[in-house]
Amino acid sequence: MSLFSDPTLLLCFTVLLGLAVGSFLNVVIHRLPKMMERQWRSECAELDGKEPPVGERYNLVVPRSRCPSCAQPITALQNIPVVSYLVLGGKCAGCKTRISPRYPFVEMVSAALAGYAAWRFGPTLAGVSAMVFVWAMIALTFIDLDTFYLPDDITLPLLWAGLLFNLGDAHVGLRSAVIGASAGYLALWSVFWLFKLVTGKEGMGYGDFKLLAAIGAWLGWQILPLVILLSSFVGVIIYVGLMLLGRHDRETPIPFGPYLAIAGVIALLHGPAINRQYLNLF
Repeated sequence: MSLFSDPTLLLCFTVLLGLAVGSFLNVVIHRLPKMMERQWRSECAELDGKEPPVGERYNLVVPRSRCPSCAQPITALQNIPVVSYLVLGGKCAGCKTRISPRYPFVEMVSAALAGYAAWRFGPTLAGVSAMVFVWAMIALTFIDLDTFYLPDDITLPLLWAGLLFNLGDAHVGLRSAVIGASAGYLALWSVFWLFKLVTGKEGMGYGDFKLLAAIGAWLGWQILPLVILLSSFVGVIIYVGLMLLGRHDRETPIPFGPYLAIAGVIALLHGPAINRQYLNLF
């Protein structure tokens, strides 16, 4: 009995893989924006004719993960996804500073979506690509929530990966994927400039254009209206909910990227079925 022929084994494997990837996504979410800021400071110094600031080597691998409060290194046993958080009681082993519950949450969401994608698509190219897609959406969602950035280091490789996967018709044909990438970018680019001409303000960032282009490259142009509709719907629900709970005020901007990412995941997993149900209404 092989891993790929037994649905239960495949599901268990992808859930465990999702937990491990989720742990890495926490590193990406935390470190990538800091890496970008370091690069920007270095580039600004060079343009100003100064020596770039020299500091500790910092990327997704080094330095070793450590507590931000006491700087105690995190051991391998303290870094087991979800399990270590529960064993430690959600606190640092050294200084007992509270660890954000978002870390195990990201790991569990990563595992749940990976498992669902494996169950939905099976051991196919579509299944592998679906897991890559949802993991990228998770990283982009939390980076945008924290920083209002949608890094090119994720959105642009994601766009090209979508086109490459669809060379093998993973989700749509290549023609639909190319048109989807172009239409996705131009759709929000047009809204951006129309809004700016009318109000004189920028309603969204360029990263949103690239994210929708990437979604179009993965899922094709036919799914883009649904993604835009779903992202708006999800955004309204979350915004109203935050307002009612007193967690947000009208003057504070909110990132649009997380809503696009959530809509993209829904469209990936159930987009064609939703489209069919919607068209049947008419």
